[in-house]
Amino acid sequence: MIYEGMSAVLFNPSCVIWVFIGTFVGIVFGCIPGLTATMAMAMFLPVTYNMATTQGISVITALYIGGISGGLISAILINIPGTPSAVMTTLDAYPMAKQGKAGLAIGLATMASSLGGLFSCVVLCTISPIVAELALKFTSLEMSAICIFGISIMAYISGNSMLKGIMAGVIGLLISCIGFDPVTSAARFTFNSEHLYSGVSFTAAMIGLFGFTEIITGAEGGLGKAVNMEIAAVKNVFECFKYLKRCGINLLTSSVIGTIIGAIPGAGGTIAAIVSYGFEQKVTREPEKMGHGSPDGIIAAEAANNACCGGAMTTLLSLGIPGDGVTAILLGAFIIHGMKPGPTLFAENPDMVSVIFIGMFIINALLLVIGLLGAPNFAKFLKIPNRILHPCILLLCVVGTYGVQGSIFDVQMMFIFGLMGYIFVKLGIPRAPIVLSLVLGTTLEDNIRRTMVLSRGNMWGFFWKRTAETPIALIVLVITIGLLIGPPIMKLIRTKMATAAK
Repeated sequence: MIYEGMSAVLFNPSCVIWVFIGTFVGIVFGCIPGLTATMAMAMFLPVTYNMATTQGISVITALYIGGISGGLISAILINIPGTPSAVMTTLDAYPMAKQGKAGLAIGLATMASSLGGLFSCVVLCTISPIVAELALKFTSLEMSAICIFGISIMAYISGNSMLKGIMAGVIGLLISCIGFDPVTSAARFTFNSEHLYSGVSFTAAMIGLFGFTEIITGAEGGLGKAVNMEIAAVKNVFECFKYLKRCGINLLTSSVIGTIIGAIPGAGGTIAAIVSYGFEQKVTREPEKMGHGSPDGIIAAEAANNACCGGAMTTLLSLGIPGDGVTAILLGAFIIHGMKPGPTLFAENPDMVSVIFIGMFIINALLLVIGLLGAPNFAKFLKIPNRILHPCILLLCVVGTYGVQGSIFDVQMMFIFGLMGYIFVKLGIPRAPIVLSLVLGTTLEDNIRRTMVLSRGNMWGFFWKRTAETPIALIVLVITIGLLIGPPIMKLIRTKMATAAK
């Protein structure tokens, strides 16, 4: 089966060229705020209709993986996550870039993305049915526990003031409640505006908080000046490989987390990056450096983010279940090209399965090549004076926001969140907790409400009954409690030991 895929993809020059084009276009869409992998696949799917099945499937897969990975570029260079899953990357990558290590940041993020993706490919090729079966054991209770774990990370991405971080997170949770109630369908906080019935667009909020805010704060320094030249001077990109041995365990654990969470329907790369980052925050030897340019934070976020692709593909191919909008388009593309994902796929279309496997290995290898060799060229855009660069970025922000739903209201919300972000910057309130809460708030509410319905009012009894069947939720909650109370306890112990030593 593997030989069939190699002959159809690896030994087919035209297919390799199309895979390269798809990967490159996906990266471009991913690095532009608002232009997501979903949009890239939706726009280019008609282009694949007249292609051979092998080429069409390979191109769509390349657009998917490239689009997920491309968000790291703008996250590092201009502190604007190109994709939602790159939000956690900004926490350490942009501070590292401001320290004059933009090349190292791009190298670490690209290396982690590529190797995380390759790890998930190995899982996809070997134990995909097992991973898919494990993912299906995640009910609303387990998803609630994961969301609670993710929200607990607010305490660690709040900068110098945990209180300000928690306040920002609470604001994000309140904003996530806007729209129809997930159970009763009652309108909440909509102020009779039909535009808010479906809630606040996450893309508009993210681009506003990180994109428009950066434009405002950058304009304060003078429109005639160029962007921070320390960031624009990308060098020592290949220095990232020196961290491979030191961060090997982090890379492996983050890839495992990303693969498993990617296989859970409804989770996705953003949640994977949040959980992986929080786990690394707990186990790293230098937790005080997280959020200030730590290589561990970059690797944790990007490895999990890209490993999600293989995890999502595992569930999609093995069970025919798409985990989110982008994999739903991927499912449609496979069906259009004559594949029927599900339990019988491996028996009925082994040749196409091998094409996907080999194609994903090639795509993740191309991510590494394009990312490392193209890093200096990416940074050349930052040498453009602000009076030219800022209007271009603003235009892309507007186009990207409008393009998601074709809504002018979303553009207005983008500007509102941009002003909110600017005020937060002036007050020293972190913006990341708001985005984190917006991502997890809706998912947390949906799953908690679903769990309450299933428990029929007896949440405690339902929890222990479910834990007796599988301890996943209990384990996640124990880790969450440890994450919250562990550092203060360790700090108290170290203080007492230091006092006793005197």
